[in-house]
Amino acid sequence: MSKRASGEGSIRQRPNGTWEARISYVDSATGGRKSHSVYAKTAEAVRDKLDQARDRIKEQAPVRDSSQLVADWLTHWSGTSLEASNRKESTKELCRGIVRKHLVPPPLGTMRLDRLRKTDIDGLIVELRRRGLSDATVRRVYTVLRGALDDAVLDGLVARNPCQLVRRPGAEHKEARHLDADDVSAVLKAAEGSRYRAVLVLIAATGLRRGEALGLHWQHVNLNEGWLKVRSTVRRVNDELTITEPKSERSRRTVPLSPAIVAMLKAQKAHQAAERLHAGDRWTDTGLVFTTEFGTPVEPRNLLRTIKVAAARAGVDNVGVHTLRHSAAVAWLEAGVHIKAVADLLGHSSISITGDIYGHTSDATTRAAVDGLSGALGL
Repeated sequence: MSKRASGEGSIRQRPNGTWEARISYVDSATGGRKSHSVYAKTAEAVRDKLDQARDRIKEQAPVRDSSQLVADWLTHWSGTSLEASNRKESTKELCRGIVRKHLVPPPLGTMRLDRLRKTDIDGLIVELRRRGLSDATVRRVYTVLRGALDDAVLDGLVARNPCQLVRRPGAEHKEARHLDADDVSAVLKAAEGSRYRAVLVLIAATGLRRGEALGLHWQHVNLNEGWLKVRSTVRRVNDELTITEPKSERSRRTVPLSPAIVAMLKAQKAHQAAERLHAGDRWTDTGLVFTTEFGTPVEPRNLLRTIKVAAARAGVDNVGVHTLRHSAAVAWLEAGVHIKAVADLLGHSSISITGDIYGHTSDATTRAAVDGLSGALGL
């Protein structure tokens, strides 16, 4: 037996010719003394394994990774670390769906944590792309897996997260689809007579997100001073419409209203009062600005159907509700509104997001800026 100093471990050759290294250490989690053995065919190989074990002990990492299956850990993680996090409920449901659909099934789910390697993560990404998943979805799957394995490291199941060795999948940058003022007006005109036209008009004029417009409460609208506050949003969670808080702190914002939009909202309030009277006991008082005929939240997909029908009537292709938000942003930027003000109106967390989405805005805008400077300089 080749002995080393205390905590260094020892090496010996076994009767069958293989080599064993053993190290004694204090478990950082329990405070108790434990020993750990590794085996190899040569003295050099077992010495390398001993060095690795010693390094892990010094870093207070598990001396041996857990043999738990990836699927078992992900299922446990979904019900504990994910559930206890401060993520929005809709985000948690998205993560749980990704775990069930893309991470728990074989081959990844049947692998052991201690045998999970960088190449396995690479293989997962390749397989997801082969199945035709979008770049954005592949990126989300990677992000969920990395987060779950980060928690496995914190729980002492593995010493390191193999996802850290894999470059985060990129998402193809696509310019936001937007309409010019004439097309927006044409779509809104074609929506006349629709129950939800007023929602579309509000989004087109303020750049609100669909869920923010549908989640708007009268208590957050000031028709005298002309402003609204974004404080809630409607979204579908676990197949149920739910009113939740905005997606981020920057999404909680105050948005000014033009006189035309104030007038429209006053008309909406009067119309809703008449519907409430007609519904009687069947009315549900949610306090929402836009509701069904019985006062309940509007199904977001109904708003999408409304704009699709209106766009078809107007002869404008490839239009969704979010197109109106994008169109408002582009119109502001092309009118010379500072990008910081636009980011504030849209509720973006930073102007870099606004720049990434709308950086293409208009060649005419940049040309006008250059020509204007040349003129000012007398060139």
